Amino acid sequence: MRIALSQLTTGPDPERNLGLLREDARRAADGGARAVVFPEAAMACFGTPLAPLAEPLDGPWATSVRQIAKETGLVVVAGMFTPAPDGKVANTLLATGPGVEASYDKIHLYDAFGYAESDSVAPGGEIVTIDVDGVRIGLATCYDVRFPELFRAHADAGAVVSLVLASWGAGPGKVEQWELLTRARALDATSWLVAVGQADPVASEAAARPPGNAPTGIGHSAVIGPDGTVRQRLDAEPGLLLADLDIDEVAAVRRSVPVLANRRLPLS
Repeated sequence: MRIALSQLTTGPDPERNLGLLREDARRAADGGARAVVFPEAAMACFGTPLAPLAEPLDGPWATSVRQIAKETGLVVVAGMFTPAPDGKVANTLLATGPGVEASYDKIHLYDAFGYAESDSVAPGGEIVTIDVDGVRIGLATCYDVRFPELFRAHADAGAVVSLVLASWGAGPGKVEQWELLTRARALDATSWLVAVGQADPVASEAAARPPGNAPTGIGHSAVIGPDGTVRQRLDAEPGLLLADLDIDEVAAVRRSVPVLANRRLPLS
Protein backbone atom coordinates (compact mmCIF):
# COMPACT_ATOMS: atom_id res chain seq x y z
CA MET A 1 0.00 0.00 0.00
CA ARG A 2 1.34 3.41 -0.94
CA ILE A 3 0.38 6.14 1.51
CA ALA A 4 1.17 9.85 1.49
CA LEU A 5 2.05 11.87 4.60
CA SER A 6 1.30 15.57 4.23
CA GLN A 7 3.27 17.59 6.77
CA LEU A 8 1.99 21.14 6.52
CA THR A 9 1.35 24.19 8.68
CA THR A 10 -2.27 25.21 8.92
CA GLY A 11 -3.48 28.61 10.03
CA PRO A 12 -6.71 29.91 11.55
CA ASP A 13 -8.64 30.11 8.23
CA PRO A 14 -10.38 26.80 7.37
CA GLU A 15 -10.95 27.83 3.75
CA ARG A 16 -7.29 28.62 3.17
CA ASN A 17 -6.34 25.35 4.82
CA LEU A 18 -8.58 23.49 2.38
CA GLY A 19 -6.44 24.87 -0.41
CA LEU A 20 -3.34 23.35 1.21
CA LEU A 21 -5.09 20.00 1.52
CA ARG A 22 -6.24 20.07 -2.09
CA GLU A 23 -2.75 20.84 -3.37
CA ASP A 24 -1.07 18.03 -1.43
CA ALA A 25 -3.85 15.54 -2.23
CA ARG A 26 -3.27 16.14 -5.92
CA ARG A 27 0.46 15.67 -5.47
CA ALA A 28 -0.19 12.45 -3.55
CA ALA A 29 -2.46 11.13 -6.30
CA ASP A 30 0.14 12.01 -8.93
CA GLY A 31 2.64 10.00 -6.87
CA GLY A 32 0.47 6.88 -6.95
CA ALA A 33 -0.78 6.96 -3.35
CA ARG A 34 -4.01 5.24 -2.33
CA ALA A 35 -4.45 7.39 0.77
CA VAL A 36 -3.22 10.76 1.98
CA VAL A 37 -2.97 11.62 5.67
CA PHE A 38 -3.02 15.19 6.94
CA PRO A 39 -2.25 16.32 10.50
CA GLU A 40 -4.46 16.95 13.47
CA ALA A 41 -6.02 20.44 13.33
CA ALA A 42 -5.89 20.51 9.53
CA MET A 43 -9.12 22.50 9.65
CA ALA A 44 -7.65 25.25 11.84
CA CYS A 45 -4.55 25.50 14.00
CA PHE A 46 -4.58 25.36 17.77
CA GLY A 47 -4.46 28.79 19.36
CA THR A 48 -7.58 29.67 17.36
CA PRO A 49 -10.97 29.88 19.12
CA LEU A 50 -12.32 26.50 18.07
CA ALA A 51 -16.02 26.59 18.99
CA PRO A 52 -16.92 29.27 16.41
CA LEU A 53 -15.16 27.24 13.68
CA ALA A 54 -16.49 23.78 14.53
CA GLU A 55 -18.79 22.20 11.97
CA PRO A 56 -20.74 18.94 11.86
CA LEU A 57 -19.53 16.08 9.71
CA ASP A 58 -22.09 17.04 7.05
CA GLY A 59 -21.02 20.70 7.12
CA PRO A 60 -19.22 22.68 4.42
CA TRP A 61 -15.64 21.91 5.48
CA ALA A 62 -16.07 18.13 5.67
CA THR A 63 -18.07 18.23 2.44
CA SER A 64 -15.14 19.97 0.75
CA VAL A 65 -12.76 17.29 2.05
CA ARG A 66 -15.04 14.65 0.55
CA GLN A 67 -14.88 16.51 -2.73
CA ILE A 68 -11.07 16.47 -2.60
CA ALA A 69 -11.22 12.72 -2.05
CA LYS A 70 -13.58 12.34 -4.99
CA GLU A 71 -11.45 14.51 -7.30
CA THR A 72 -8.26 12.62 -6.51
CA GLY A 73 -9.65 9.11 -5.99
CA LEU A 74 -7.84 8.94 -2.64
CA VAL A 75 -8.88 8.09 0.87
CA VAL A 76 -8.28 11.32 2.79
CA VAL A 77 -7.74 11.43 6.55
CA ALA A 78 -7.64 14.88 8.16
CA GLY A 79 -8.13 16.52 11.54
CA MET A 80 -11.08 18.86 12.10
CA PHE A 81 -13.30 20.09 14.93
CA THR A 82 -16.96 19.18 15.35
CA PRO A 83 -19.50 20.59 17.81
CA ALA A 84 -19.84 18.92 21.21
CA PRO A 85 -22.11 19.62 24.21
CA ASP A 86 -21.62 22.51 26.63
CA GLY A 87 -19.97 24.77 24.08
CA LYS A 88 -17.01 22.46 23.57
CA VAL A 89 -15.80 20.76 20.41
CA ALA A 90 -14.63 17.26 19.53
CA ASN A 91 -11.15 16.87 18.11
CA THR A 92 -12.24 14.76 15.16
CA LEU A 93 -10.47 12.81 12.43
CA LEU A 94 -12.46 12.54 9.23
CA ALA A 95 -11.64 9.58 6.99
CA THR A 96 -13.35 9.67 3.62
CA GLY A 97 -12.88 8.39 0.10
CA PRO A 98 -13.59 5.32 -2.03
CA GLY A 99 -15.37 2.81 0.21
CA VAL A 100 -14.49 4.74 3.39
CA GLU A 101 -16.59 7.08 5.51
CA ALA A 102 -15.71 7.25 9.21
CA SER A 103 -14.75 9.62 12.00
CA TYR A 104 -12.78 9.30 15.21
CA ASP A 105 -12.99 11.65 18.19
CA LYS A 106 -9.75 11.94 20.16
CA ILE A 107 -9.98 9.88 23.33
CA HIS A 108 -6.98 11.16 25.34
CA LEU A 109 -6.96 14.93 25.68
CA TYR A 110 -3.74 16.92 25.97
CA ASP A 111 -3.89 18.11 29.56
CA ALA A 112 -0.12 18.24 30.00
CA PHE A 113 2.91 20.54 29.78
CA GLY A 114 0.80 23.48 31.01
CA TYR A 115 -1.89 23.11 28.31
CA ALA A 116 -5.47 22.01 29.03
CA GLU A 117 -7.15 20.73 25.88
CA SER A 118 -10.12 19.59 27.98
CA ASP A 119 -11.02 23.23 28.65
CA SER A 120 -12.42 23.45 25.13
CA VAL A 121 -12.51 19.86 23.83
CA ALA A 122 -14.73 16.95 24.86
CA PRO A 123 -13.15 13.46 24.79
CA GLY A 124 -14.26 10.69 22.48
CA GLY A 125 -14.96 7.18 23.66
CA GLU A 126 -14.84 4.81 20.68
CA ILE A 127 -11.99 2.97 18.97
CA VAL A 128 -12.22 3.40 15.20
CA THR A 129 -10.68 1.46 12.33
CA ILE A 130 -11.15 1.79 8.58
CA ASP A 131 -10.48 -0.57 5.67
CA VAL A 132 -8.55 0.67 2.63
CA ASP A 133 -8.08 -1.83 -0.19
CA GLY A 134 -8.64 -4.64 2.29
CA VAL A 135 -6.08 -3.28 4.77
CA ARG A 136 -7.40 -2.44 8.23
CA ILE A 137 -6.11 0.82 9.69
CA GLY A 138 -6.57 2.23 13.20
CA LEU A 139 -7.02 5.94 13.90
CA ALA A 140 -5.36 7.92 16.70
CA THR A 141 -4.65 11.57 17.48
CA CYS A 142 -1.52 13.15 18.97
CA TYR A 143 -1.60 12.66 22.79
CA ASP A 144 -3.18 9.23 22.18
CA VAL A 145 0.35 8.07 21.27
CA ARG A 146 1.25 8.03 24.97
CA PHE A 147 -1.30 5.28 25.64
CA PRO A 148 -0.19 1.88 24.29
CA GLU A 149 -3.50 0.18 25.04
CA LEU A 150 -5.18 2.06 22.19
CA PHE A 151 -2.72 0.70 19.65
CA ARG A 152 -3.05 -2.84 20.98
CA ALA A 153 -6.82 -2.37 20.63
CA HIS A 154 -6.28 -1.45 16.98
CA ALA A 155 -4.38 -4.71 16.51
CA ASP A 156 -7.05 -6.67 18.35
CA ALA A 157 -9.58 -5.19 15.90
CA GLY A 158 -7.53 -6.52 13.00
CA ALA A 159 -5.50 -3.41 12.16
CA VAL A 160 -2.04 -3.82 10.67
CA VAL A 161 -1.46 -0.07 10.37
CA SER A 162 -2.11 2.72 12.86
CA LEU A 163 -2.27 6.37 11.86
CA VAL A 164 -1.33 9.06 14.37
CA LEU A 165 -2.32 12.57 13.29
CA ALA A 166 -0.69 15.20 15.46
CA SER A 167 -0.04 18.84 16.19
CA TRP A 168 2.73 18.11 18.68
CA GLY A 169 3.62 20.68 21.27
CA ALA A 170 7.11 22.13 21.08
CA GLY A 171 9.59 22.29 23.94
CA PRO A 172 12.77 20.76 25.34
CA GLY A 173 12.97 17.07 24.55
CA LYS A 174 9.65 16.97 22.69
CA VAL A 175 11.15 15.83 19.36
CA GLU A 176 12.90 12.98 21.16
CA GLN A 177 9.68 12.02 22.96
CA TRP A 178 7.74 12.02 19.68
CA GLU A 179 10.28 9.74 18.04
CA LEU A 180 10.48 7.40 21.04
CA LEU A 181 6.72 7.14 21.50
CA THR A 182 5.88 6.50 17.87
CA ARG A 183 8.49 3.75 17.62
CA ALA A 184 7.29 2.21 20.87
CA ARG A 185 3.67 2.12 19.73
CA ALA A 186 4.69 0.31 16.53
CA LEU A 187 6.44 -2.29 18.68
CA ASP A 188 3.54 -2.57 21.15
CA ALA A 189 1.16 -3.56 18.36
CA THR A 190 3.74 -4.98 15.92
CA SER A 191 2.03 -2.85 13.28
CA TRP A 192 3.05 -0.19 10.82
CA LEU A 193 2.86 3.23 12.45
CA VAL A 194 2.29 6.25 10.22
CA ALA A 195 2.82 9.44 12.25
CA VAL A 196 1.86 12.70 10.53
CA GLY A 197 2.43 15.99 12.34
CA GLN A 198 2.00 19.66 11.66
CA ALA A 199 5.21 21.20 10.37
CA ASP A 200 7.05 23.52 12.72
CA PRO A 201 5.69 27.03 12.04
CA VAL A 202 9.19 28.44 12.50
CA ALA A 203 10.47 26.21 9.69
CA SER A 204 7.54 26.94 7.37
CA GLU A 205 6.15 30.05 5.75
CA ALA A 206 4.86 31.18 9.15
CA ALA A 207 7.35 33.72 10.45
CA ALA A 208 7.21 32.57 14.07
CA ARG A 209 5.41 30.24 16.40
CA PRO A 210 2.10 31.78 17.49
CA PRO A 211 2.08 33.27 21.01
CA GLY A 212 1.07 31.13 23.97
CA ASN A 213 1.59 27.43 24.56
CA ALA A 214 -0.83 26.01 22.00
CA PRO A 215 0.54 22.86 20.33
CA THR A 216 1.26 24.02 16.78
CA GLY A 217 3.60 21.30 15.56
CA ILE A 218 7.26 20.30 15.34
CA GLY A 219 7.24 18.28 12.11
CA HIS A 220 9.26 15.03 12.10
CA SER A 221 6.51 12.92 10.53
CA ALA A 222 7.63 9.33 10.09
CA VAL A 223 6.80 5.87 8.83
CA ILE A 224 7.78 3.16 11.29
CA GLY A 225 7.84 -0.55 10.56
CA PRO A 226 6.23 -3.22 12.73
CA ASP A 227 9.69 -3.99 14.11
CA GLY A 228 10.00 -0.42 15.44
CA THR A 229 12.53 0.79 12.87
CA VAL A 230 12.07 4.17 11.22
CA ARG A 231 11.77 3.57 7.48
CA GLN A 232 11.21 7.14 6.30
CA ARG A 233 10.98 10.52 7.98
CA LEU A 234 10.71 14.25 7.38
CA ASP A 235 12.44 17.08 9.22
CA ALA A 236 10.74 20.15 10.69
CA GLU A 237 9.68 21.98 7.53
CA PRO A 238 6.62 21.25 5.37
CA GLY A 239 6.85 18.31 3.00
CA LEU A 240 5.03 15.44 1.34
CA LEU A 241 6.32 11.91 1.94
CA LEU A 242 5.28 8.89 -0.15
CA ALA A 243 5.74 5.52 1.55
CA ASP A 244 5.14 1.94 0.45
CA LEU A 245 3.99 -0.31 3.30
CA ASP A 246 4.65 -4.05 2.97
CA ILE A 247 1.58 -5.36 4.75
CA ASP A 248 2.88 -8.95 4.73
CA GLU A 249 5.73 -7.82 6.97
CA VAL A 250 3.30 -7.47 9.87
CA ALA A 251 2.52 -11.19 9.94
CA ALA A 252 6.22 -12.04 9.75
CA VAL A 253 7.08 -9.77 12.69
CA ARG A 254 4.16 -11.06 14.74
CA ARG A 255 5.38 -14.62 14.24
CA SER A 256 8.89 -13.63 15.31
CA VAL A 257 7.88 -11.42 18.26
CA PRO A 258 4.39 -12.56 19.34
CA VAL A 259 3.86 -9.94 22.04
CA LEU A 260 0.15 -9.72 21.29
CA ALA A 261 -0.32 -13.46 21.71
CA ASN A 262 1.90 -13.58 24.79
CA ARG A 263 0.03 -10.94 26.81
CA ARG A 264 -0.91 -11.93 30.37
CA LEU A 265 -2.55 -8.75 31.66
CA PRO A 266 -5.15 -8.11 32.84
CA LEU A 267 -5.19 -11.25 34.94
CA SER A 268 -8.64 -12.60 35.67
